[in-house]
Amino acid sequence: MSIALAPEVPSPLVLEPTDRAPRLARRFLAERFAEWGIEDDYVGRLVVCELVTNAYRHGEGPIVVRVFRDERDGLPVIEVWEGGEERPVIRPRSCAAVSGRGLQLMAEIVHAWGVRPLNEGGKVVWAKLAAS
Repeated sequence: MSIALAPEVPSPLVLEPTDRAPRLARRFLAERFAEWGIEDDYVGRLVVCELVTNAYRHGEGPIVVRVFRDERDGLPVIEVWEGGEERPVIRPRSCAAVSGRGLQLMAEIVHAWGVRPLNEGGKVVWAKLAAS
């Protein structure tokens, strides 16, 4: 009889909601990508920075970052959890805006992204990176 093992659950990075969080998240992502042999981590670092920055500025409580590969297609997935209920919104394009473009840019460079509520409150914002 063979025993099926559950896929390995990656260890998350737990961050305090401070201005240091995006830098620490970029380093965490770069380390995961290096472990997987992914040399070009630019898009991943950009995406994790945007999601963590939004969690820091607009969310509540600690920020949890997970980076893993989708077992179905092998594409990297970035998840950022935080305790706020407010959903991220892509704002209409405006040449006069001085901020608020990050989520729109992120949405254009990833394979897919979304938001799901957590049972215990808060949400997870996730992004699946495109194949390089």
